[in-house]
Amino acid sequence: MDGCLVVGGGVVGQLTALLLAEAGRAVTLIEQGGLGKESSWAGGGIVSPLYPWRYTSAVSELAHWSQFYYPELGLRLHKSTGIDPEVYSSGLYWLDLDDQGDAISWAHSQGRELFEISIEQVYKAVPQLEPNYRQALFMPDAANVRNPRLLKALRLALNRYANVQILESCKVEEFLIESGRCVGLGTSDGDVRAARTILAAGAWSGQLLATLGLQLPVEPVKGQMILYKCEPGFLPAIVLAKGRYAIPRKDGHILVGSTLEHVGFDKTPTEEALASLKASAEELLPALADAEVVGHWAGLRPGSPDGIPFIGEVPQFPGLWLNCGHYRNGLVLAPASCELLKNLMLGEAPIVDPAPYAPAGRLGLV
Repeated sequence: MDGCLVVGGGVVGQLTALLLAEAGRAVTLIEQGGLGKESSWAGGGIVSPLYPWRYTSAVSELAHWSQFYYPELGLRLHKSTGIDPEVYSSGLYWLDLDDQGDAISWAHSQGRELFEISIEQVYKAVPQLEPNYRQALFMPDAANVRNPRLLKALRLALNRYANVQILESCKVEEFLIESGRCVGLGTSDGDVRAARTILAAGAWSGQLLATLGLQLPVEPVKGQMILYKCEPGFLPAIVLAKGRYAIPRKDGHILVGSTLEHVGFDKTPTEEALASLKASAEELLPALADAEVVGHWAGLRPGSPDGIPFIGEVPQFPGLWLNCGHYRNGLVLAPASCELLKNLMLGEAPIVDPAPYAPAGRLGLV
């Protein structure tokens, strides 16, 4: 018995599988639905936490590493697959924050390029904004990634490896435990055995781990988005005000999000959320009142305490590893989270201190 099983076909699962495959490991990737169809697809793709100064250093360190890595990842995937994930450094404006002073202090302490900018400069750069904002912060190197294309590129990259097997529409029914050790999975397609099993199932991770009597504090948090089609260049940068954001794609599409709803595993889009998101969009960018909404969808984030992911081996069941619980920052944190997991699994020097993410001491009993 050798190799690795990865449960979950989102960006964390696919990137985990890719890094392990590149390291020469045999990998089986298991997804209960279709690869890349859940929250990784549904998110906005901002390569930054929405308010980075409001997070602990555990989240900031992973985000910082990933932000530097993303342009390289985008170029590498484009070259190897022909699909451009469009890692787009557009910059990000925050408008009328209540804690602008905290943000500036954080930027100074972290050495990050985030600064106050006059509102006149903002309106010169983004004349489409509603005219009554008073103050702003700007992060010029903030980027966004076109996440559906990123997921397609990762899938094609995985297909290039003979040591990767992908099982879709395959439901995990149980963990196989022998002598206290996890040795694989019982699935709807039969038993699959491996030396290491990695749980990267997003919002479903807590539900799966509960079958072992362990309480993983990861729960689904619904988020709804809408998509407008505008002319390319309509919005030159990401803008964020009152907890809602607008993200430009290179071809003119504008994503507006997002809601935060604790409604279990229901991801049905609602008319109430559509009306709320449209109102926010038109308050932020009044010209969107005349633009067509060409998409409205919902996804389920893997909510976790303080948004700190679980990365590492489960001490109660050696052979079982976690890479889950990224909450609102799965796309942001994925490169660093997956690299750290690989470091730990293969005995490499870790890119960051792994202690804050370790499952030990963070799991309860059901």
